[in-house]
Amino acid sequence: MSTIPLTRRQRDILDFFESYTRSQGISPTLEEIATSLGVNKVTIFGHVAELERKGVLTRAAKGVSRALQLTAKPTLPVRATELQILGTIAAGAPLETLEEPEPLDLADLTPPGADCYALRVRGDSMIEDGIREGDLVLVERRSEAHNGEIVVAVLPDETATLKRFYREGNRVRLQPANAQLQPRIVDSVDIRGVVLGVLRRY
Repeated sequence: MSTIPLTRRQRDILDFFESYTRSQGISPTLEEIATSLGVNKVTIFGHVAELERKGVLTRAAKGVSRALQLTAKPTLPVRATELQILGTIAAGAPLETLEEPEPLDLADLTPPGADCYALRVRGDSMIEDGIREGDLVLVERRSEAHNGEIVVAVLPDETATLKRFYREGNRVRLQPANAQLQPRIVDSVDIRGVVLGVLRRY
């Protein structure tokens, strides 16, 4: 059976959905889900829309408050509290990242509801920021970044690299944290995430 990747918040929504439907005999409204999880209705609306896109929830009719139905209990690739190491990220010359995912139980270190993953670092271009070869960087999946944040950047040639992000006019500077290396200036870059922290095994 194929797996369906879910964020922690999406898993929480499904758990409440199943519990409520089992006890009440009807599906909950978005407002009831929001109240149970302590978030606003707009946030729940976005997560439910994503669960519909993933095929986990379906809507029997539009404009009906209790029209959502659980299509099938999703099979998760790992426990709800686990992340996945998706591959290796360059901290030197850019390189392609294509490896088999492996589970990593780090959900307690991530912001509630954040969509996160981990990457193993190769190279020493970020060593002055305390990121060494072999470290694991914890990354929040985002497509936008603020100046100065360490990002997972995919370059036009489809290679990925770990650098500090700076937007300067119409161009982007990807700044290494190694005095022996020069920054890379590009016209555009695809941001795949922002680093939240670093894990190291001694």
